[in-house]
Amino acid sequence: MSIEYLGLSQINGPLIVLEGVQDAAFEEIVELTVEGNQKKLGRIVEIYDDKAIIQVFEGTENMSLKNTHTKLTGHPMEIALSTSMLGRTFNGIGEPIDGLGPIMSNVKKNVNGLPLNPVTREYPRNYIRTGISAIDGLTTLIRGQKLPIFSGNGLPHDQLAAQIVQQASLGDDSDEDFAIVFCAMGVKYDVAEFFRRTFEESGVSDHVAMFLNLANDPVVERLITPKVALTLAEYLAFEKNMHILVILTDMTSYAEAMREVSSSKGEIPSRKGFPGYLYSELATIYERAGIVQGINGSVTQIPILTMPNDDITHPIPDLTGYITEGQIVLDRSIHGKSIYPPINVLPSLSRLMKDGIGEGYTRADHQDVANQLFSSYAKVGEARALASVIGEDELSPIDKKYLKFGLAFEAEYVGQGPAENRTIEQTLDLGWRLLGLLPKEELDRIDTKILDKYYKAE
Repeated sequence: MSIEYLGLSQINGPLIVLEGVQDAAFEEIVELTVEGNQKKLGRIVEIYDDKAIIQVFEGTENMSLKNTHTKLTGHPMEIALSTSMLGRTFNGIGEPIDGLGPIMSNVKKNVNGLPLNPVTREYPRNYIRTGISAIDGLTTLIRGQKLPIFSGNGLPHDQLAAQIVQQASLGDDSDEDFAIVFCAMGVKYDVAEFFRRTFEESGVSDHVAMFLNLANDPVVERLITPKVALTLAEYLAFEKNMHILVILTDMTSYAEAMREVSSSKGEIPSRKGFPGYLYSELATIYERAGIVQGINGSVTQIPILTMPNDDITHPIPDLTGYITEGQIVLDRSIHGKSIYPPINVLPSLSRLMKDGIGEGYTRADHQDVANQLFSSYAKVGEARALASVIGEDELSPIDKKYLKFGLAFEAEYVGQGPAENRTIEQTLDLGWRLLGLLPKEELDRIDTKILDKYYKAE
């Protein structure tokens, strides 16, 4: 027997307080009826004795203390799951918004997910090709990895995310099932429309499931959106044996929504006003990536976050860096040179790269080429610093060669067209061509056998 509660005790922003509640559970979903006809959903976020604090997903507009009826459902938030969700567009709580009707499925899963047993996790292997040289060649994305993109306001991370969705694959010779779950939180309408139009026009939308929480949607809905998206990703990966790439943009909007709701609850703030549990909340999302032993599928994550004031020590990128396995950093000064994508390769890294490249995965020379490109580009910075002091004409011949290499590396290797999809062979061959601008004796990070095989002086 379900009990319906009449009236509310308190309304505070997106939160309502209900007193006299019996047998309520944390994270339980409640159904709210306003004025006898308007239906809303909420979830219980705190319980004190007989008092429950409920987050309302659709916001508390039109609600008063007397016109609302509340019914406990007895279960946490669940969504219906099906492979037919690929090619569809949903709102932040998993309801279809593409006019193609509801999802019909007997499978329902709790959006909060279940923690993966660390013992059953398999070490990530094999790479996912993005077609972008700066990522594939130098910060390779491995299946089952979580590799965030650190960006800033005004940088082209949306364009980069769309390009990754269009180009990502398991490689030319793979016959395994691959799909993408795209989750946008707090994006403006024109950005959401850009993603939708780009995926449709490029013909990739049939293997992309989109979850869109717009900037004018309720803040509370934003907190549930990544969990809904990851629930679908886990279902497709671990029950349908598919390899799923999840793109989450923008995690900064998610964290700021958490700060807003935390403030409404009257919680004591931590760094920069964010709640003290920001780390654990981010971890519950990021740790839903991985590979499970005995299952052919995998969940790989690319969270995108905009660093406030380009500050990499801000709590959101700082904590994200602790949890994830590397980062791809977009740089404003490189963007100012009209280079796309403006990836700064020196602070970027992929901690799992070494285990998913090389012979049998990409090509035997991959690790050596990557090491040498990193080393040579680091020396470019030294040569530029010296040139700013003594002038370019006074530099030694080798320093001048490094300056030439640096310009070519940024323009040709890092820079590529927004529709340019490079194979791993093209990326590695381009790396060798650029290394040919430097004398052979300067290439001290490459095995001599590999150097003799591939090196050609330009």
